[in-house]
Amino acid sequence: MNHTPESLLKQYFGYDSFRPMQAQIIQSILAKKDAVVLMPTGGGKSICFQIPALLLPGLCVVVSPLISLMKDQVDSLNANGIAAAFLNSSLDFDTQNTITRKCLNNEIKILYISPERVSKELDFLLKRLPVSLFAIDEAHCVSSWGHDFRPEYTKLGSLKINFPHIPLIALTATANAQTRTDIIQQLGLTNPEIFAASFDRPNLSLTVRREIKPRERTNEIIAFVKDRPQESGIVYCLSRNSCDKLVQELQAQGIKAASYHAGLPAEERHTAQLDFIQDKVQVVCATIAFGMGIDKSNVRYVIHFNLPKSLEGYYQEIGRAGRDGLASDTLIYFSYADFKLLQSFAENSNQSQLNLANLNHVKRYAETNYCRRRILLNYFGESSADNCGNCDVCNPQENIVSTVATTSVIAKSASKSKSKYRGNYSPEVFEELRKLRRQIADSEKLPAYIVFSDTTLQEMAEKLPQNNEQLLAISGVGARKLEKYGAQFLEFFRKDK
Repeated sequence: MNHTPESLLKQYFGYDSFRPMQAQIIQSILAKKDAVVLMPTGGGKSICFQIPALLLPGLCVVVSPLISLMKDQVDSLNANGIAAAFLNSSLDFDTQNTITRKCLNNEIKILYISPERVSKELDFLLKRLPVSLFAIDEAHCVSSWGHDFRPEYTKLGSLKINFPHIPLIALTATANAQTRTDIIQQLGLTNPEIFAASFDRPNLSLTVRREIKPRERTNEIIAFVKDRPQESGIVYCLSRNSCDKLVQELQAQGIKAASYHAGLPAEERHTAQLDFIQDKVQVVCATIAFGMGIDKSNVRYVIHFNLPKSLEGYYQEIGRAGRDGLASDTLIYFSYADFKLLQSFAENSNQSQLNLANLNHVKRYAETNYCRRRILLNYFGESSADNCGNCDVCNPQENIVSTVATTSVIAKSASKSKSKYRGNYSPEVFEELRKLRRQIADSEKLPAYIVFSDTTLQEMAEKLPQNNEQLLAISGVGARKLEKYGAQFLEFFRKDK
């Protein structure tokens, strides 16, 4: 049987059509061309190399910066019936040997490794593997102009030197003009095609709260989280102490919360992240160290307790909300005291001029009285003729903040109209489906969103499928998941009927 990109998309991922640009990117890779892909978080970057990996002979090697992110991606691929694995320091010697043997025997289609591992294995394992494609995830890490610079990434140019005829795709969610140039130069890409999708995430509401004292911020966040007992989110704080203090306040109110920062033991950080991914913890209060290792699709809000240091970092962090396309909220607390503190840090840093410029961009964004989305998009070189209608400037009466008596509390978002999925589903059925998904996820030791996304469950709750054909027609239900989970979900709908 001759597979097409479209048939594989439905078979393995359960989608009937590609998102904008995905099909063109896939065709470029299949034509053995290098590519740079700029696509917002949740925009579907991974599909751009996963589909070619299935179509090309041999193995796709994916360079990824974090162990946790590798495991998340591999778990998701395996759940979809795709042979994937990772090699990193978390595995024992025998397991690494088993995976290596499977790669050499063409039993693995997608292999995730770290940039450090590339340097270590360049003249050994990599030259023995039947590699058909290299993918560099989080490619902005190659640039010292980027917000997540990783020195190990600068050595990845060795891949094109040693494998000049194998296509390489570099992917990132945030890259200004200088960073894009660095990606091409540092990786030694050969006449790459550049694909830049829109940076707009219309399902995210954008709100800034100015000059709110820390005690009031904490009260607002507590009220906000309590108002959403079934939803999870991230709160970014400037310091480790702020993270720990806010977690204590949340826990005192009966909210399941955890800290994540570099001051904690590695095992404690790992537990916090795993509990969050598996919905055992509702809120993580984190420094920037929480970074890139989150592929959780159902994060519903991202709050910045303090001013972010750059718009690139801010955009990357808020991108962790609403990856499934459903309505989600973002909030920044801005105070001049925070700005002055960050300004002093920037002035005393190694790249003071760059860091001060980045900080001033954030300040202008926070202080603007114009549509915030237009300001944000313009920073990334994208223009918009219309106001977004989903930020606090465009909708001052409908943003996520309302005043009750003399205390400000964060109320339910008005961004629901911005959801990608707008079906008339039953909230009661949706909640029952979430419980079933949770049971399955716990039994398989998987994050719930890997079983099915919230978007898929909402469509199920509206269409109430009664047989395999109807269930397979739901977006996000592929052949593998129909085989694994179809009977349990159909039994639910038949009993419910």
